[in-house]
Amino acid sequence: MGADEKMPIMDQLVFCRNWIESALQYSGGTHSFQDIVDGVLCGHMQLWVGESGCAVTEISVYPKKKVLHVFLAAGDMDQIIDFQDSAIQFAKMNGCDSMTIAGRSGWKRVLDKHDWHEQFVVLEREI
Repeated sequence: MGADEKMPIMDQLVFCRNWIESALQYSGGTHSFQDIVDGVLCGHMQLWVGESGCAVTEISVYPKKKVLHVFLAAGDMDQIIDFQDSAIQFAKMNGCDSMTIAGRSGWKRVLDKHDWHEQFVVLEREI
């Protein structure tokens, strides 16, 4: 059974919990599932739910630009790509100039054919 838009948001989060937690394993320890729940419930983050995957976005506001950032995505790749059109509409409705995604290098290979391009690389050193 998939989640539908009429399902209460908490039920949608529970439906997506395994996907969210699997994606968080690659996030560098920045968030827990509860952090995602809190972010979605307070409206800081947006949850995109499908039959076979989910994504979490957040709007980042910079001095000269507003961006819809795909913070997390997990599940079937085709399902995640299917969120793109509605996410673009949401971004435009909220005054965003672009979308970004941070993730493993495999995202570049998948998203190149969907008009995404590499903007910069994020490297990390723990201290």
